[in-house]
Amino acid sequence: MRNFNFLSLILFLVLGCSGFKIVPDYVFDSLNKKELYVKSYDATLKLWDIPFEETDVSTNYGVAHIIISGPRTGEPLVLLHGTDASSTMWYPNIKEFSKKNRVYAIDFPLEAGKSISNCIKLNNKQAAVFYNAIFNHFKMENINLVGVSRGGWMATYLALQPNNLIKKIILLSPAQTFGGVKNLGKVLTGINLKMFPSTKSTNKFFNAFSFYPDSISPIFKNQLFLAYKYGNSKPRILNMLPFSKKDLKSLKIPVMVLIGDHDIVNSENIFVKVHACIPNAETAVIKNAGHFMSIDQSEIINKKVVEFLNKNE
Repeated sequence: MRNFNFLSLILFLVLGCSGFKIVPDYVFDSLNKKELYVKSYDATLKLWDIPFEETDVSTNYGVAHIIISGPRTGEPLVLLHGTDASSTMWYPNIKEFSKKNRVYAIDFPLEAGKSISNCIKLNNKQAAVFYNAIFNHFKMENINLVGVSRGGWMATYLALQPNNLIKKIILLSPAQTFGGVKNLGKVLTGINLKMFPSTKSTNKFFNAFSFYPDSISPIFKNQLFLAYKYGNSKPRILNMLPFSKKDLKSLKIPVMVLIGDHDIVNSENIFVKVHACIPNAETAVIKNAGHFMSIDQSEIINKKVVEFLNKNE
């Protein structure tokens, strides 16, 4: 059993330090495994072809790791990644997103990444406290959220919290947000990869979740493989029930929902619920895109996101 009193001490000591430290956590059961994963994370970060900084912020639920880019005077744009993909997954999008906005890509603490949780699980309210601590730390106002898959569900949840400072949300194939899973059989390739990580299961996973799996960087593919091989993320699927019509109707901010025409999580049918419930919703189906739509069709996604952010300025 891990010594979590020791973990708490380490977390306390690491706060305020500028460099990332390899410390025990709930996701990786050995420092050697975590070190191998972090090396792969750093390798993917080299795909970001813009200047960025990495920093850590203390919260009630551990240390949040944030990658920051873009002009200091830009409006805040917060990126919430998909399960175990970490903030590095935004490598095809970050350059365009950062041209005008101050971008904050946040690693979720109970998945493979560089954030570190101080508890074995987080409920939805605790996760909201975690993110709001980051928003408060950077004194963010008029916050724009972009979330993919699980991150899309979380972006919606945060926008439904009272007294939030969220201006717009952009949901890229949001998991469980408007309904259940479209193709459970293919989605289960993710569970198979988690349980039996191998080259074969990794290839099956990317073939199921991406329309152009060969176009995804092998560096990022290796990082995700190591996340499943060495990590033990805590699935949040039971915490992610579809939102009620009543909840969705309370969203008064602009919302954009994008799905791929080959997405295995969402079908175009979700747009019926979106338009029936959200008065300021925009929707679109992206051709030749799977669940990894931000990578499959990065140029189209980048353009749509930036145009939506700039609208009505």
